[in-house]
Amino acid sequence: MKRIAGIDEAGKGPVIGPLVICGFATSDDKLEELVQFGIKDSKKLSKNRREELLDLLLKNGECEIVVIHPDELDQQLAKKTINEVLYESFERIIDRLKPEVAYIDSPDVKPDRLKERLERKGTKVISEHKADEKYPIVAAASIIAKVTRDNEIEKLKKKYGDFGSGYASDERTRKFLKSYLEKNGCFPPCVRKSWKTLGRIAQRSLDEF
Repeated sequence: MKRIAGIDEAGKGPVIGPLVICGFATSDDKLEELVQFGIKDSKKLSKNRREELLDLLLKNGECEIVVIHPDELDQQLAKKTINEVLYESFERIIDRLKPEVAYIDSPDVKPDRLKERLERKGTKVISEHKADEKYPIVAAASIIAKVTRDNEIEKLKKKYGDFGSGYASDERTRKFLKSYLEKNGCFPPCVRKSWKTLGRIAQRSLDEF
């Protein structure tokens, strides 16, 4: 029996809302039981199913969640890259969960670079692209991260109204940002001000965007 962990993030790209990084740890034999309940990449599950599986996961393992809100993320990105922010969160999660093996959905174009850095902590690391599709333990982490971020986004929508997905590619999101800027002379605190999208919105009309 071996203690293993999966690590994944939700919200790396959006201009609105927090970045959520989650680690989920359990024993490899217990994971086999969880797979029977349909644990898979969170993007392939409905919202209701993710919430159902979240309860199951929390009863059968241990999780560590790092939530980085926009203002804190902006401060960190003034000094480091988004990947460095993620690396530090991964290290923190591994330190707290103390797995024998950690499977990570790598944000690095060279997964081995992440593996070498994190293995200095003494944990064996499997770092791969699309690990959430390959390893159920990473899929479990992706479910927890996704539900956590979705809950944070729902809180923001109750406060600001429906701003869409929060991604810069979403027209509803861009309209919300432009409208808020015109009414208030600034962007709301739920926005990542370091994102280039905001500069473009501030400088151009929506038609020119």
